[in-house]
Order: sequence, then C-alpha cells, then structure tokens
Amino acid sequence: MSSNVNVTIKWCAALIFAAASVGAPAQADFVSAAYRLTVAEATQGDKALREFYEENGFEPLWTGRNREDRARRAAFVEMLGNTDLHGLPSDGYDIQDLERQLSSARSQSDLARIEIAFSKTFLEFARDIQTGVLKPDEVDEQIARKVPLRDRKSYLTSLSQSTPKAFFRSLAPSSAEYTRLAAEKMRLRKIIAQGGWGETVPSGELMGWGASGPRVIALRNRLIAMEYLEPNYSNVFDDALTSALWDFQEDHGLKADGIAGPSTVSMINVSAVERLKSVIVAMERERWTNMELGERHVLVNLADFHARIFDDGKVTFESRSVVGHPDEDRRSPEFSDKIEHMVVNPTWNVPRSIATKEYLPMLQEDNLALDYLNLFDPEGELVDRTGLDFTEFTEETFPFDMKQPPSNGNALGLVKFMFPNRHNIYLHDTPAKSLFAEEKRAFSHGCIRLGSPFEFAYALLALQTSDPYAVFHDVLETGVETVIPLDKHVPVHLIYRTAVGSAEDRMGYRRDVYGRDALIWQALENAGVELGV
Repeated sequence: MSSNVNVTIKWCAALIFAAASVGAPAQADFVSAAYRLTVAEATQGDKALREFYEENGFEPLWTGRNREDRARRAAFVEMLGNTDLHGLPSDGYDIQDLERQLSSARSQSDLARIEIAFSKTFLEFARDIQTGVLKPDEVDEQIARKVPLRDRKSYLTSLSQSTPKAFFRSLAPSSAEYTRLAAEKMRLRKIIAQGGWGETVPSGELMGWGASGPRVIALRNRLIAMEYLEPNYSNVFDDALTSALWDFQEDHGLKADGIAGPSTVSMINVSAVERLKSVIVAMERERWTNMELGERHVLVNLADFHARIFDDGKVTFESRSVVGHPDEDRRSPEFSDKIEHMVVNPTWNVPRSIATKEYLPMLQEDNLALDYLNLFDPEGELVDRTGLDFTEFTEETFPFDMKQPPSNGNALGLVKFMFPNRHNIYLHDTPAKSLFAEEKRAFSHGCIRLGSPFEFAYALLALQTSDPYAVFHDVLETGVETVIPLDKHVPVHLIYRTAVGSAEDRMGYRRDVYGRDALIWQALENAGVELGV
C-alpha cells in the first residue's frame, strides 16, 4: 500500500473520530472534537500543516488561552511591525484582521479556522523573510538560482519549541551584508525625507584638478551631501575634491582617477530613491542566497566585474573579470555550483551558436578562413576544408564541430576552471588581456574570464600542495591538455549585486548592466513592496 494511501486513511480516521466525538468534554486547553474536526478540514490539501497539527494532537499554537500562545501572537505582531525594515510587502500579512476575528470568535470551530489562518500567514511570512518574496526564475529565466527553501513544517515545529522573540529574530538572513543593506535602507530613507542629495551635476567637459565654475560647485555640493567631502565653500577643484571623488569612484566600481568624466557624473547623479530601490532588491537577492556559502568559496559578482575567493568570511584573492555581454543571448546566468577541477592547456570546443551564427558566414566567404580552428565531422574525423563549399550549409544543417587546439592564442587562454552545469558556464583565462582595463567589462559569450587566472589556480591548489606554482607550471609547460582535480570541491556563486557593502560599512553601487534589478524591483512592487518615502 502506498504511503499516500496510508496518510489518507489515517487522516480520514482522524476526521471520523473528531466527528463522532462532537459534544464530548473539551480536551487539554479546549481542544474539543469540534475544534479538531475544523482543523482537519481546514488543513486538507496542505501537507505541512496537516502533519504538524496531527502530530501535535491538534494543539493550537496561536489561539489557546495559555501564556505561550499569547507570547507567540505578540512576537508575531511585533515582527510584522518591522516588515518595512526588511523590504517586505507592507500589507501582505493581515494579522490585525486575524486578531479582530479572534477577539470575536463565538465557537470552537471559529477558533480552529482562525488558528489555521494564523499558521498560513506565519508560514508565508517566514518563507518571505528567510528565502525571498519572489521566485527568481519567474522574474528572469537567467536567474537560475535554486533558492534554499526550508521545509514548511519545520517552521511550525521550531516555533513551537522556541522562545518566540528569539525565533522570529532568527528568520532573516544573518549575513553581515544583509545587516549592512538594512542599515543603508534606513539611512537612505532619512536622506530622501530631507530632500535627497540636492541638485545634480550638469553634463559637460571633463573636470579635474584646478577647474572652477558652477559645475565644480555642483559636484562639490553633491559629494558633501553624500558624505564624501567635508563641508566647504571652495569653488575650485582642489586636492580635497580630488580625493573625495577618487573615493566615490572606488566605491562605485569606476576608474579611480579623480577626474569627473561622463561615466562618473552619471553615477553621481543617480538619485537616492534609485539607490533605495537597489538596496531593497539586494536584500531580496540576499534572501535567495540565505544558505551556507562554504568556509572557502568563490563569489563572482557579475555587476561588479570581479571574482573573489573567501576564506572564513574574508577575501583572500581578488581578480578583475569579464562577464557576458548585455545582449540577451550572451548574458551570464546566476547560479551556484562547485568547482571540481581545472583544465590546463584546454581545447576550445566552439559552442554551436558561435560556430553557426558568427563563424559560418566567415567560412562561406572564404573556406580557409579561421585556420586556427579545426573542423570535425559527426564521426569525429578531422575535415579537410579544401574544396568545401560552405554556402551549402545553413545554421540548421551545418554538420561540423569546431575546435581550437591548446595554444597561447586559444580563446580560453591556458587554463579553465570547471563546475559542470547545464548552462555550460565556467571561469577561464583569455588572450584578450586589454579588456580588463575597461571600466565596464561585459564582453564575453557568458563565461567568466579572469584577469589573474594563474594566481587563481595557485590559490585553489594551495590547499592540496605545498608548491602550487610548481604543480601548475609543470603541467602547463607540457602544452598538453591536462585535468588537475581539486581534492576538495570549492563552492562557486555567480551573483548580481548593484548595491555592494564593504567591511568599512560604506555602501557602493554598480550599474544594472543586464536590467535584472529593474525587473526585480517591478516584481517586488507588484507584490506590495513599497519604498516608504
């Protein structure tokens, strides 16, 4: 007999027992037969609720007369009073109405229905604050993140066994970044209430040391309002203004040169309201990754164009990165996985989309073009291009695999770092080193290029050998494609954060290069999240 049939029979027996007992004396703390019957009916179709109340003898969590139930209700009401702090829907949890219903309940059945309504509201809130209001891939399918949802029954069980206030405080993410974001949210709210950061800086020519005039004054006033510069009345672009601008540029992922060009002025002119939206979105994103990231893990912030290794919460390695181009079919997705091995002297297996859309037209013009690439037929045999007429093929009928053998000019460079996934995304070296000097580094077809790939390899190997440099270069110098396994797989998280905290607790911001944060904000707003300004 299946488990589902067993559960159904067991539940029907509970209903029959409850119905047969109507009118019997109340059980402990008023759990009467009528109460049991209504709870049983109200939890049909909700496995977590049904099992919790069955396993606990239908005892109430919220509607009992005892001190514990009153304490849970009070703690829940208090927590719901702070939903705005967390960027949750402002009117998504109507507990006031439930309390009104509770105060006017006329029967045990009324109490049972209110009990289950309380629990359903609680379960919705608990999941929202712990793992997010939205489903990421419903906002954008390229946010392919598996949200670490908790078992719904475990929320009820934990609440029943915990001190209510402590339990509710434990629900929100406990990361330092979430704490920084919550503090920034309240700071921005105050700034907006006071009128924001004042007038924007007019567009115009580059401004640097020694400049003067109205635009310099506007820049000075804006940086003072943003707390990058002490109040002063200078109308000259002096050392103090240069230093303040430099700090702003570093905090916002800009080229730090102390010169106010179009890119810097554009970032300075973003309003506090827009920054508040970024923070609320980042808090939702932090809930999506509310899990153990790993004592050692790799974090790639796509919007920040950097890859970092964290050990015990501290950055131990950092490299500039190049991420997917903003074109829809080239953007880097967001997900988590584990780096299992590295491939030194890799072969580049050209993705079919690149082979047919980019390279086939070139071959149709000259069948000997792209001579650094080898073509292989479906049987894996090397193809001689001499005499081939590529105009006979279309994107759909092109029958060849294209590969680039290991070399210094290989598109993957000299090493790639693999975490096998359905997106075919990995980290790798590149011969196009000049791109790492760019401020906005979104040029790839989706994979992540590293500015310091050898150093990244040394850092990964350092946990399994006393001489990672020698191990890596002994393999590299062979010129032969070789896999080096990692003894311990390293979690890697591809995230996208436009609001970025720092250990100094000063928030920096990045551009929304893929427009994903704008989509998330719209979805949050549709769900009832408000700026509160």
